[in-house]
Amino acid sequence: MVTPFVAPEALKRQLGRPLDLRLGANESAFGPSPKALEAMRLRASRAQNYGDPESLDLRTAIALQEGTSVENVLVASGIDELLSLFCRLFVNPGDAVVTTLGSYPTFDFAAAGAGARIERVRYRDDQVDLDALVGLATAQHAKIVYLANPDNPSGSWQSTERIREFTRRLPANSVLLLDEAYHEFAPSNGIRVSQPPNVVRLRTFSKAHGLAGCRIGFALAHPAIVQALQKIRMHFGVNAIAQAGALASLGDPGHVQSVVERTLQGRGRVEQLARELGLCPLPSATNFVAIDVGSKERAQALLRALLEHGVFLRMPSQPPLDRCIRVTIGQPEAMERFGDIFTNLIKRGI
Repeated sequence: MVTPFVAPEALKRQLGRPLDLRLGANESAFGPSPKALEAMRLRASRAQNYGDPESLDLRTAIALQEGTSVENVLVASGIDELLSLFCRLFVNPGDAVVTTLGSYPTFDFAAAGAGARIERVRYRDDQVDLDALVGLATAQHAKIVYLANPDNPSGSWQSTERIREFTRRLPANSVLLLDEAYHEFAPSNGIRVSQPPNVVRLRTFSKAHGLAGCRIGFALAHPAIVQALQKIRMHFGVNAIAQAGALASLGDPGHVQSVVERTLQGRGRVEQLARELGLCPLPSATNFVAIDVGSKERAQALLRALLEHGVFLRMPSQPPLDRCIRVTIGQPEAMERFGDIFTNLIKRGI
């Protein structure tokens, strides 16, 4: 089992000084929508009042955007809470769940907390191996199959057609948790909610919407699943300020589109920098780039050296991707500073 994340705040305390460049948590460098900021300011003036425990206005807006019914939408305090809720709902101690070794590890934490037996497949060609996931889920009678698309930390993406075929091949008694945290940055927004009842899509306002600190996300699922989750979730777990910000952000699609466009531009510059330094960037459909630096040992050395220069990055925890460092796309000035520091370290032979 991998260890939980070491937060940049913890690293800052260890170093005893600030981190100049925060490029390791895949947060939005471009911030929330101005409309979201204003809505949150207004709601904060009434912070003495609880928020709507049903998040009805937000769920209604999400349903309208996704072309579905409000009964298909569950709001929670981010995808992390949703992963925990789904494991609590579907997994009994000893049940098998299936995931990819090295993919987003919070699913592993949630599954372990539910007493699951966690079965893993390895990446193939630095991408999630859909065939292996289907085979293992079938062999192990898996209660849950977890798939991040786009994937974190590889950045790889499976097309809508491949995801549809994948869902058709899964065992009928396996629930697919399709984590689409980075879907705004990908070539397609994924399958529609008219999916089979055993497929759940997970979304967040943490990435393109820039609301990571507010902790808010949602699931698109069959109404029976949503109804069951309503019975076990924390009903005031999503605070009123977060609800206000998310609702206003949905009403400002131009901001999200601008964030995506600037992110794609920055992603291209990081990929170009890596190639100029003789390194290989993995293809990415996210707001980060995984750069192949050749070995786990070199990746670790580069992270240590970058941290000494006030740069916070992360690296994948498991092979084969642990030969990479992962760079979140920041503002152009921040990426220029990162490029200068990174180039100097590479030329020094680190």
